[in-house]
Amino acid sequence: MSVVTLVGNPREGSRTRTVAAGAAEAVARRLGLPGAHDVVDLSALGPHLLAPGPTPGVEVALELVAEARVLVVASPTYKGTYTGLLKAFLDRLRPEALAGVVALPLLVMGDPKHALAVEVHLRPLLVELGATVPTPGLAVPESQLPALEDILSRWADRVAPQVAAALAVGHPATA
Repeated sequence: MSVVTLVGNPREGSRTRTVAAGAAEAVARRLGLPGAHDVVDLSALGPHLLAPGPTPGVEVALELVAEARVLVVASPTYKGTYTGLLKAFLDRLRPEALAGVVALPLLVMGDPKHALAVEVHLRPLLVELGATVPTPGLAVPESQLPALEDILSRWADRVAPQVAAALAVGHPATA
């Protein structure tokens, strides 16, 4: 079973990537899937996303995302929602490309007043693409990053049973 992290931050080595990778690892551990997981970091693919035709790196990334069983989708909050970079990438997926994927939306934000953006903006986009989103999204204010390990641990404890149940409903033999 594959766990994939999709990072929609335009900056390489971002805090968003750190939070997303930690979230994916915390959930994977609770699902009994420890070890290395794929990360699609859009900072490296940005210049290729608006190319008129397919580019190898983007095509590989789209395939990894569409074939994931658990997909952590992370973005910093820009203008009260996810980044245009993330949207440009997800727009390249075919309709229902995420059918059978359990997606976990995550936003990192400068101001806690944007916490609802994960539910109001990112969750509906993932559902539109066919993903199952069984849990509330994770909103992490930058001010709470020093306590990240504890935040991710509590979050993963709460969501892992819901993810496991969604996986069992989708594909009983692989859950």
